[in-house]
Amino acid sequence: MKRQGSCLCAAVSFEIDGDFEQFFLCHCQHCQKDTGSAHAANLFSHTATLKWHEGQGLVKTFRLPGTHHQRAFCSQCGSAMPYLLSEFSMLVVPAGSLDDNLQMKPNAHLFMASRADWDNELEKVHKLDALPGQ
Repeated sequence: MKRQGSCLCAAVSFEIDGDFEQFFLCHCQHCQKDTGSAHAANLFSHTATLKWHEGQGLVKTFRLPGTHHQRAFCSQCGSAMPYLLSEFSMLVVPAGSLDDNLQMKPNAHLFMASRADWDNELEKVHKLDALPGQ
């Protein structure tokens, strides 16, 4: 299956060809820092391939020294981008970077011991379709 993806500013676009084996929501402190949120939502594949359409030169990668934690991002807008985690021969794709609808549901929450204190019972929080007052 082929899926399209891009960054927020649309300077980077890519295609993923193949299936994802896992979909994890990671609550580790590293993922909280690099997403600015409660968790990262990443898809993993040992067989899918990544093809850049536009802006590959704008994609920068950061590796946290002494860890397996890595992230790729558009250097113009900061959007999370796919990358190859070479020591595991695994493609990592931030779920939010895909333009196509994803039917796959997460397999598991990871590093729950590090979960943010405020990330609890969020299904009970009031839901709005737009900004408040709009």
